[in-house]
Amino acid sequence: MFRSMLKLQKKGLLRFTLLTLFFMNIVEAAGAVTAEEAMFTVNNTWMMVATFLVFIMHLGFATLESGLMRSKNTVNILFKNVAIVAIGLLTYAICGFNLMYPGDAWLLGKCFGFAGFGIEAPLGAAGLINYADGQYTYWTDFLFQGMFAATAATIVSGAVAERIKLHSFLIFSLLYVGLVYPIVGSWKWGGGWLDGIGFYDFAGSTLVHSVGGWAALAGVIVLGPRLGKYSSAGIKAIPGHNMPLATIGVFLLWLGWFGFNGGSVLSADPGKVSFVLVTTSLAAAAGIIGAMFTSDIVQKKPDLSMVLNGSLAGLVGITASADTVSVLSSIIIGGISGCLVVITVIFIDAKLKLDDPVGALSVHLVCGIWGTLAVGIFSQNPDHSVLIQLIGIIAYGLVSFVSAWVLFMGIKMILGIRVSAEEELRGLDIGEHAMEAYAGFQIFTND
Repeated sequence: MFRSMLKLQKKGLLRFTLLTLFFMNIVEAAGAVTAEEAMFTVNNTWMMVATFLVFIMHLGFATLESGLMRSKNTVNILFKNVAIVAIGLLTYAICGFNLMYPGDAWLLGKCFGFAGFGIEAPLGAAGLINYADGQYTYWTDFLFQGMFAATAATIVSGAVAERIKLHSFLIFSLLYVGLVYPIVGSWKWGGGWLDGIGFYDFAGSTLVHSVGGWAALAGVIVLGPRLGKYSSAGIKAIPGHNMPLATIGVFLLWLGWFGFNGGSVLSADPGKVSFVLVTTSLAAAAGIIGAMFTSDIVQKKPDLSMVLNGSLAGLVGITASADTVSVLSSIIIGGISGCLVVITVIFIDAKLKLDDPVGALSVHLVCGIWGTLAVGIFSQNPDHSVLIQLIGIIAYGLVSFVSAWVLFMGIKMILGIRVSAEEELRGLDIGEHAMEAYAGFQIFTND
């Protein structure tokens, strides 16, 4: 009995060994074939995760903006932030993606190109592993870039809040995100003329943030300030209704920036991605410290709203150069951004009398410009220069501001752009949406 059992065990062990060797040979033989595919899967998976993180940024913008608004305008802010995501993705699918990445379909030098309406992946491997050198698929490319497109309009939303007509804003967003953003974006990321002369913007200090910031500036000028903001008696502070919500929004945006900048590596390269995440985080931290000290000195009290914007300022500032500056330089860039945001928020409000409820002009426009210039100052790549960066800043500024101003003025003449004084005082939640954010708790005042 014992010997027969021993024989069975030996046979079973032999079979198991042979079977194991068989499968090991299969795996070993397949390894050479599938190694490239495995790396492609890893790269594409990281790019999709980065896309999800950029999507979270829209929740961050929604909570930040609503927290910095008065409670009577909360529904309006949330509605705009939801609508912007839909507008951004759909317009990018209809024409934006092919305007921004025309390939060989340039129609006017390297300034304007269009590869046609709609999106359609190349057949077979051309749209998969052979697309973008095996870093990600055609569909991943579209979705990642589409999330960026929607961000530009979100920047405008906060700056023009509490007095713009909903439908006028949505029409502006449709035209600006669908046409202006992708056309100017093609100048660098689509291989256009600025890319040809060496302009550098890693993840969009100018291409996303300043482009949105210039549009915000045009909107603020055309709209004018909120009622009661500026008078012969001086400047009236109009604080937001929910600072905890604003703080949550900033942390969500910081989280999203890991995808915004980390995804802009355009692969899952462990060295590059981890380095970019370090410079991004250190710049945000330095922005907080810079804003904290500056607000304490200038305002005599540490201002939470300034510190929150300081973190965003550091993030915007490092976005153009996160992959090409040293760790120390990222801290300097972020620290200067934090100081700049406090000084320029006060200057824009008190001296220029431009009413920007969330500080979008300082965070996205001023720090976007600074971050783009910082490439020429701090980059470890000798091909990057301040002069070329300045040319790009001026080009984007002129076209973005003029385009936005023309759009806002055209909408103003045709549809009107500002709500009535009565509606503004009562709140856009009731006037534009016939609902309240905090039903049963909200008290309307004439502030």
